[in-house]
Amino acid sequence: MAHLTIESALRLGDQLIRDELITEEQLVAALARQQESGGRIGMALVDTGALTTSMLVNALSTRLGVKGCVLRHGLIDPKIAKCVPKEEAERHRVLPLFRVRDELTVAMVEPQSLPVLDRLRNLTGCSIRPVLVVEDNLREYQRKYLADEVTVDSFLASIEDSDVKITESEAIDEGPVNDLDQMVEGSPIINLVNLAILTSLRAGASDVHIEPDRDGTHIRYRVDGQLREMFKPSKGVHGAIVSRIKVIGRMDISEKRLPQEGRVHIVAEGREIDLRVSTMPTVLGEKVVIRILDKSNISFELNKLGVQSQDRDAIESMIRSPYGLLLVTGPTGSGKTTTLYSAMDLLRDETRNIVTIEDPVEYQLPLVNQIQVNERVGLTFPRALRSILRQDPDVVMVGEIRDEDTARVAVQAALTGHLVLSTLHTNDCPGSVMRLLDMGIEPYLIASSLLGVVAQRLARSICASCRTSYYPEATLLEDVGWGHRANELFQKGEGCRECNHTGYRGRVGIYEVMLMDAELKQATQQRKSETDIRIYLAETGWRSLRHKALDVVERGDSTLEEVLRVTRSEAISTGNPCGVGLSEDTIDGL
Repeated sequence: MAHLTIESALRLGDQLIRDELITEEQLVAALARQQESGGRIGMALVDTGALTTSMLVNALSTRLGVKGCVLRHGLIDPKIAKCVPKEEAERHRVLPLFRVRDELTVAMVEPQSLPVLDRLRNLTGCSIRPVLVVEDNLREYQRKYLADEVTVDSFLASIEDSDVKITESEAIDEGPVNDLDQMVEGSPIINLVNLAILTSLRAGASDVHIEPDRDGTHIRYRVDGQLREMFKPSKGVHGAIVSRIKVIGRMDISEKRLPQEGRVHIVAEGREIDLRVSTMPTVLGEKVVIRILDKSNISFELNKLGVQSQDRDAIESMIRSPYGLLLVTGPTGSGKTTTLYSAMDLLRDETRNIVTIEDPVEYQLPLVNQIQVNERVGLTFPRALRSILRQDPDVVMVGEIRDEDTARVAVQAALTGHLVLSTLHTNDCPGSVMRLLDMGIEPYLIASSLLGVVAQRLARSICASCRTSYYPEATLLEDVGWGHRANELFQKGEGCRECNHTGYRGRVGIYEVMLMDAELKQATQQRKSETDIRIYLAETGWRSLRHKALDVVERGDSTLEEVLRVTRSEAISTGNPCGVGLSEDTIDGL
């Protein structure tokens, strides 16, 4: 679009007056503004407030007979934007927006310029679909999308309801797209999903929750075990977002009444990442949860997980045992699977046959044969475990002992010369013995096979960027038996941008280790109560999860409030041998 002369400006002004978009007075004021500052009459009308940018684009597109748009985040694919060299894009005043098959949609200040269209075809090898934009709008987005590094935060900061208006049918349409409006409205959903995933990776999130609500869609990330709402697209796009995720997860788009599961393998910022997708129907629509499995963000070294030297020696002694059963216990999200992978990482070499049964396989390890449970075809934990024992294994990892059948086969495998690693859902180490007894496993089998138990929790770490000193509330100190330390300073995070103003960044492991010695084996065979086992452990100087949690506070790695949230009291009626002040029934954070 060539620079408008006075004559052409008057013709545009006449058109706008005829269409009752501006008045004669507003045109006169805009002409005066143009004479002072130069530029186009259209932008002078915008600067004086006579028109909005959208109204100007509509008027110009009608006048020139081409499609027009106002650029916004979500409309532009960051990778496609750079398919034309920056110098060429700036010289020709263009910005590639998105591509559908071999057709490239390009924002242009001069959409009727045949030399520019020919040059774009030669550069990209695509047919070009021009879209009219005003120059100021184009320059703004050229600065953002043609820069050396484009930040996701800048995209998300500008996502509004108007940026993602689309119907579900448009989102899932895989056929030819002939209408520009459909293309303009369809591309943001793909970008929105991509940006949500990429931002979650940069935030170190473990899960992304996409939830329908009456007034919009909530997109929340679980970071350091806590959910945070990141942004909230409009209500009308929820179905399109879910459909897009189902497409990439190879799930049935038409099925909305039943839960579904899918898996996606992606490469983001040079890292290979697996996404586990789960959908669930709710009264307001389908909820989606995406589990992020980023091996590059996980350490499989016990010392880096927060295991202290004495506990690490005890765990490694069990792992190095030629046979027996090692259990890792704790609630969901406490890091049990990571601990098991750490154990296998220590063991895997050319001399051992290591086989795992998992539901699902979370991380793939070299020299480890990993089996995915598939109950739809009958491949359950017990059946897979029985078959594995015919494969001459040295080490067997069972993702979870859920029932008596799995427990019985695991115990038998441990008794017949195999090292078996598994997880169990109990609160602590003594409770694991009781859980196996409740499943119906005979006491003598447990005593003969069990090497020991590791119980664990994950507590949020104090943010290093905003660490400060404070005096905890007296009631907290009393709860843990530290009433005499009321005048001591402890550490916490004040909250800053780095930690999203939570005061916490990252997590530290808290570990409780119980080795099965002769006394514990005898107590198990005699079906001693959990309380009796605790009394014996306390007499031997054993330190419970709560004690280990307080050690974390002493080291300045976490706060009293946080460790009380994720651990429970182990106080019992016989003189409180564990040395804590809460009753056994008090449970924090479970």
